[in-house]
Amino acid sequence: MAFVTPQQVIHSYRAITGLYTLSASLIWGINTLFLLEAGLDILGVFIANATFTASMVLFEIPTGIVADTVGRRASFLLSVVIVFAGTLGYVGVWAAGGGLFLFCAVSVLLGLGYTFYSGAVEAWLVDALRATGFEGQLDRVFARSSMVTGAAMLVGTVGGGALGHFNLAFPFLLRALLLIIVFGLAWRTMHDLGFTRRPLSLWALPAEMRSVGRASMTYGWQRRSVRLLMIVSFFQWGFLSWGFYAWQPYFLGLLGRDAVWVAGVIAALIALSTIAGNTLVEWLARYCGRRTTLLLWAAAIQTGAAIGVGLAGSFWLAVALFLVVTTCMGVTVPVKQAYLHQVVPSEQRATIISLVSMIGSGGSTAGQMGLGYLARAHSIPLGYIVGGLVTVGVLPVLGVLRALAEPADVIVGTAGHKGGCAGQGLPSVASVDTVA
Repeated sequence: MAFVTPQQVIHSYRAITGLYTLSASLIWGINTLFLLEAGLDILGVFIANATFTASMVLFEIPTGIVADTVGRRASFLLSVVIVFAGTLGYVGVWAAGGGLFLFCAVSVLLGLGYTFYSGAVEAWLVDALRATGFEGQLDRVFARSSMVTGAAMLVGTVGGGALGHFNLAFPFLLRALLLIIVFGLAWRTMHDLGFTRRPLSLWALPAEMRSVGRASMTYGWQRRSVRLLMIVSFFQWGFLSWGFYAWQPYFLGLLGRDAVWVAGVIAALIALSTIAGNTLVEWLARYCGRRTTLLLWAAAIQTGAAIGVGLAGSFWLAVALFLVVTTCMGVTVPVKQAYLHQVVPSEQRATIISLVSMIGSGGSTAGQMGLGYLARAHSIPLGYIVGGLVTVGVLPVLGVLRALAEPADVIVGTAGHKGGCAGQGLPSVASVDTVA
């Protein structure tokens, strides 16, 4: 099947990413509790999670090569198959009473699976939109698609929490079932448009790796704006990946109840907060002419709220502040996506996006190990305070990005709107923001 309109491409993208997120999010609210019940301590939980993100660092570039040669569709289908196997492997280790080593081994498999996903589906969307003549605003596409995945996360986390109340393995089993459905949908509807596949053999892989390394330096690290966004991802995900899993035992401890369903409700509220952040992107873009304006404000508020989570001392205040953190995340993710896709050429799109993801995963690995150790040695609240303070470093980096004043920093206004940012002294938007 070949798509003939951009809207068909967008609908397919939203269906695929929505179902994929639904399957993934079933365990997000209970993963830490699952590992603790399996016999790991809090540091062991974060070692297993850090192993997952470290494997993503290791595999991002090789899997990005698959997406940029064999095809985005093939890369995504491989992701579904591998994550399916890793999900069942997690349940198998839990049922067999396996320890940290086996959980880490399965985490490596899951990390491999997710790297086949990262970058590939985004690159497919942007190339297919370009091939079908799309002339709209990319920020809006990503923001509205993030609303769909946020809604999927809402359903998944509530459902996972409810299922986990009966048995913590049930959400994993349902995830495996949904992945079968995702595979069938992608097989039918996801076809490479605007992208020419190239053959890839095992013998050619070293040469491709060298080529990717050169492209990564040329279009990634050596391009100042991309390098700065990589640094932002490193610091933000260094905290967020740890903070996303640390809240489960922390909030239940503040509540004084060991209720799995409460974790599911909080995870659902997190999903709603990210949808709210996605919605704010579209509304704020009508008044703010530059993406760095949104990124700077969101980063500053996120930092303050993260520190507040550790200082709160009460369940309701800590939850409220953490929802502010995730709302800001809902703003920054689509804005950063849109910025990157404006400056990355099509031929290296999946590879560069994978490179940015790899840097973020590197920060996630370091953050989970460091803050995980801090949580065991001292306390989880101290981890939030220290993690929040570390993200202060993002602000001067975004300031430098803003000073570059690149065309990719410009957001198109609504029809008839000049795109100025009231009270900010920003230039009006005069250009049309299309897919590069």
